Amino acid sequence: MISNLYSGGILDAAAAIPPAHRLERPQASAKKVSRVCGSEVEVDLVLENGVVADFGMTAKACALGQASASIVAQNIRGAGVEELYRVRDDMRAMLKENGPPPSGERWQGLAMLEAVRDYPQRHTSTMLVFDAVCDCLDQIGSTR
Repeated sequence: MISNLYSGGILDAAAAIPPAHRLERPQASAKKVSRVCGSEVEVDLVLENGVVADFGMTAKACALGQASASIVAQNIRGAGVEELYRVRDDMRAMLKENGPPPSGERWQGLAMLEAVRDYPQRHTSTMLVFDAVCDCLDQIGSTR
């Protein structure tokens, strides 16, 4: 039942999304949109010495897109390039291949999104922020 998908934890995470904030001079920006529901997330990124030094984001998304964007926004500063690609890949595997949630203390809140795997039509909105962050990393020329 889809009402089970919108657990208190997911709604709490969505409500805790930081206020919209864009960077004046990002190294890269990326916008991702879900064609299914119209959710969109736009991120700005600045790296210093291979880690995220600054992050800006606007999210006009459903509760699932907002929840994942909120968790990322609250935890991304200080994360390394390889870590961010791995989190994106782990999220995709969790949703599409029955994999475990991303590991590490920084990303433990993402485990609440495990229930999304049973709703393939919701995968894209949940992945928007991860895909946008990795698009920015690609633009900057970061490698794994």
